[in-house]
This record gives sequence, C-alpha cells and structure tokens, in this order.
Amino acid sequence: MAIYSIKDLEKLSGIKAHTIRVWEQRYDVIVPKRTQTNIRYYDEEDLKKLLNIALLNKNGIKISKIAKMSEVEMAQEVAEVSDVHFEQDAQLDALTISMIEMDSYKFDRIISLNIDQIGFERTMIDVINPFLDKLSVLWLTGSINPAQEYLISNLIRQKLIVAIDKLPHHREEDTPQYLVFLPEGEIHELSILFLTYLLRERGNSVIYLGQNVPFNDLQAVHEIQNPDYILTMFSGLFTKEPLQNYIQKLAMTFPNTHLLVSGYQVLVQPIDLPKNTSIIESFDHFIDFLKH
Repeated sequence: MAIYSIKDLEKLSGIKAHTIRVWEQRYDVIVPKRTQTNIRYYDEEDLKKLLNIALLNKNGIKISKIAKMSEVEMAQEVAEVSDVHFEQDAQLDALTISMIEMDSYKFDRIISLNIDQIGFERTMIDVINPFLDKLSVLWLTGSINPAQEYLISNLIRQKLIVAIDKLPHHREEDTPQYLVFLPEGEIHELSILFLTYLLRERGNSVIYLGQNVPFNDLQAVHEIQNPDYILTMFSGLFTKEPLQNYIQKLAMTFPNTHLLVSGYQVLVQPIDLPKNTSIIESFDHFIDFLKH
C-alpha cells in the first residue's frame, strides 16, 4: 500500500499543506494515520478523497458543504464537474484522480469529452501536455508509482497512434519531407508522436523512425530518403554524449538538411546552434513554424 506525506498531498492536489491541516481540524474531512514513531502519513484512500474535495472546491463548492457529503454524493458531484467544466485546473484534477485510481475508463472519458469540445489538437496542447508536465514532477518526486505512469502514458500513446493512423499519407514531389526520430537513450515518445501528428495533419510527408535510434541507422535512412528536415527531441534521459556534440554531429553529417531540435535539455541549456539548425520551443511554436 502506498503512503503519502502531507507534502505529497499538496503536490498532487494543489492544496497548500496549511489548508489541508485546517480542513482536517475544522471539518474532519480526512484523518491522518501515524507511524509507531508518531509521524503523520496518509494512504491512497485519503489521497483519492482529498483529490475529489480539491476538485469540487476549485469549482466553487464550499468546503463546509463538501464535508457533509457522503461518498456517493461526492462521487456524483465529481462526475458532473468532470463532464461539464472544461477549465484547465478542473481537467488536471480529474485526470490526476483517474491516474491515482488507475481508472482507464474515467481517463479515456475525460479526454474524449475534451476532444469533442475543443478538438484533438487543442486537447493535446491545452489539457494533456500540462498534465504530462505535472506527471513528470510527480514521478521525479516519487509521489506516484511507475505502474500509474505507464498506464496513463500508454493510454495517451494509443490516442495519438489512432489519430495519426486516420490521417492520409502525402507523397507528392513538392511535399516537404520530415525524418522524425528519438536518439539512443530516448524512450518517451509522446511529444514526438504529437509533432508527427501535426506534420501529417498539415499535409507533410513523414518518415517516423521512433525511439532509441542509433546514429548509423539514421544515416542509412537519410541516404535513401534525403529528407528536407530532421526533427528530434532531447529529454533529461539523453546522456549518451554532450548535447552540443550530438547536435554538431547531426549538422555536420547532414549539412543540406534543416535540423529541428526540441525537448527539455535543448530549452534549459545554452546551445551554439549550427547554421542549419533551429530550436522548437513549444507545440504552438512548431505550429507557427509550419505555417511559414
């Protein structure tokens, strides 16, 4: 059974630790357990309840009213809020609850409702991407376990693959061609899959090599296809060699190809960009790049 500190609850719910303690004392909404050495902790049921309380409170329901709700009443209110309210905070809270509960049906329903309301592209940018940012923080701080992350990541990956598969292939001679890949050591492909979707949706030709691609294989594909662009990303997992060296090697190996690079490492450290290389700062930046 997973256990959580009050700081974990703060990070997961967005409710300050001080406020949680006030709610405990004044409304008895959750009751912390204590170890044999008298250290406070919370279990998964406490976390789920607090996430539901936080979701309702952020959507205008007073804590005094929430405290009087039964579990069934609270669940009904949460379901209604998740279905009706499309503010980002409400969506992130609802997605976090479904992740903690490992409820794939609830997660899929929330995403599907957003897609119906604002479309697949804006759902990815305005809902899923901020949620993935939150997920990475929770993962790094140990507030969620690997199984929870794997479940949600695979559900999003399935959505992306289905969306990409529905798009037509473009093979006309004057169609820009992109070679898309993740270098060796890079395995998280959700962002690069979404960039692939954006490319295909806007009529570009895409060769998608996927994750963990050795440099020799990249060269072999480039020699056959001679693409106009190479697109790749570097997260915190890329440690095979210094990032500057790798980008320089790409630029020198493919001097007549426009390189597009993105990802956490690209954005947080100074990079001496070769002439044929551009940085993609965000999804919206990439969309703007494709327009021009």
